[in-house]
Amino acid sequence: MPPLAGFSNALSRRTILNIFNGPQALAFLPALTLASFWIGGEGALLGLALLLPAVVALAGQKELASGAHPPAETNGLGQRARLEKTLDNILQIARPNGRTTACMVVELDDYGMLLARLGHKAADDILRRTVDRLRGVLRDDDLIVRLDGAEFAIALAPVRRADLESLIQISARLQSAVSEPVSLDTTTVYVSCSIGFCLSTRAPDITGEAMLEAAEQALGNAKEDGPSTIRGYSPEMQHKAKAQNALIQDVTQALEDGHIIPWFQPQISTDTGEVSGFEALARWHHPERGMISPADFLPAIEQAGMFERLGEVILYHSLTCLKKWDKAGFRVPQVGVNFSDYELRNPKLVDKIRWELDRFDLSPDRLNVEILETVIAEAEDDVITRNIAGLATLGCAIDLDDFGTGHASISNIRRFAVERIKIDRSFVTKVDTDPEQQRMVSAILTMAEQLNLKTLGEGVETAGEHAMLAQLGCTHVQGFGLGRPMPYADTLNWMQKHREKLAETPKIGRGIG
Repeated sequence: MPPLAGFSNALSRRTILNIFNGPQALAFLPALTLASFWIGGEGALLGLALLLPAVVALAGQKELASGAHPPAETNGLGQRARLEKTLDNILQIARPNGRTTACMVVELDDYGMLLARLGHKAADDILRRTVDRLRGVLRDDDLIVRLDGAEFAIALAPVRRADLESLIQISARLQSAVSEPVSLDTTTVYVSCSIGFCLSTRAPDITGEAMLEAAEQALGNAKEDGPSTIRGYSPEMQHKAKAQNALIQDVTQALEDGHIIPWFQPQISTDTGEVSGFEALARWHHPERGMISPADFLPAIEQAGMFERLGEVILYHSLTCLKKWDKAGFRVPQVGVNFSDYELRNPKLVDKIRWELDRFDLSPDRLNVEILETVIAEAEDDVITRNIAGLATLGCAIDLDDFGTGHASISNIRRFAVERIKIDRSFVTKVDTDPEQQRMVSAILTMAEQLNLKTLGEGVETAGEHAMLAQLGCTHVQGFGLGRPMPYADTLNWMQKHREKLAETPKIGRGIG
C-alpha cells in the first residue's frame, strides 16, 4: 500500500473512532437506526445492533495499534519499541510529502533526590501530573511514552516545517508546563526538566531507533550543562560520543595495566615549615598521547563504573609510598587519599581500609581520608555516614576538602568527626593583597579555632599568600608555590632539597599545631 494511502486509512479510522466515541454519536444514532429499519426492516435493525459494537471495537483496536495516545504511565522496553515503530511510520508517511517530524526526550531534573525526599507515592504522583502537563502542550496526534525513571519520549506527528527554532519553542513550552508548582498534601514541590531533541532532517539515520538515540544523546549533552537545559542533536555529538566511548575503553584498560597512578603534592606546616603530608592525586600518562588531564579521564572512569577500582589503586600505591619514604629516612606523617561517594557507599569500606593498613603495618593515623564538602553537605545515605564515622573511630584523620564550596553545616562537620578543613583556593588567591579575602579567611579560621579544627589553605601560589595564611593562623598550606604534584621518584629529591632549604631559612608564621 502506498504511504499516502496508509496515512489516509489511518486518518479514516481515527475519524470513525471519534464519531462513534464522541458526543456527536448521540445525534447520528437515531437517524442511523431509522434508516436501517426503513431500508431493511426488523432484520436490518437487528443486524445494525449486532454490527455497530463490533465496528467500534475494531476501529479502536486498529487505532491503538497505530500508536495514538499510548499509556505514558507505563514504562519499559515495550514503550521504547512502540515509539520507534511510530517514528518509522511517521517517517515513511512524511518524507515523500515534504513534511518533517522530531523526537524529543524529556527528563525531570534531580528526580532521584525527589524520590529520596518524598517517597515513591509522591514521586509517582509527580510523574502522573507531568504526563498530563506534557500532553496539555502537545497535539492529539503526538505520541508520548514513558521510558525509564522520570524520562519521557515524544514523537511529533508530521508537520509542514519542523526546524530548530520551532523545536526550541515547543521545548520551552514543555518546560514551562512542567515547572508549574505541584501541590502534595500540605507541601508544594517545584520541578524542572531538561530536554533533548532530534529533527528528522538531522538524524544520523532515517529510522525511529536512530532518532530516539540521537535525542537521548542531546539530552545527555543538555544535562552536562545543568538543569533546565535544552539541546538539539547535531552530528558533532555523534563524534563526541564515539570519542567518549573510546576514552572509556582506554581508561579502563589503563587502570588495569597500571598506567594510572598517584602523583603526590606536598603539604607544609606553617608552624615548623616541615612536610606534614602528601596528597595523592590520580594521574594518567598515556603511552601515545602523554599526560591526560584528570578533568578528562575522571568522568570516563565514572561512566565506566570504575571509581571504586581507582580508589583501590590509589590507596595501594599511596600506602606503598609511605613505607618507601619511611625506609628512605624521610618523615612523612601521613598521606591524603580522596574518597568518592561511590567508595563511601561500600558497606565493607571500613573493614577494607583496616585490612590494607594491617597489610602494610601502618597505623590508621598515617592515612588522611579526604572527602569533598559537597559529599558531606548532601549525604543522606546512612552507609556513607556510618563509613565516615567508622574511619574516624578507626583512627584515620578526616579532611573536609574544598571547604566553602559545598555549604556543609557546622552540625555536619561535628557529625562526621572532621579533623581538618581544607580552605578552597578561591578564598586563598590574592589573600595577601585583597582585604576582602583576608576577612573571609580570617572568619573561617576563627570558626575552625572555636571548633578545635586544623586548617589547610589550598592553591597557594606565592610566598605572599603563604606568609599571610601563616600570619592569620592557618596551620597547613599546599599549592604550586610550594610544590607541584610529582611522581614518587621525584618526591625524594624534592624532600631532600626542602630539608636543606629549611635548615637555611628561618621559620615563618605561627599556628596551633
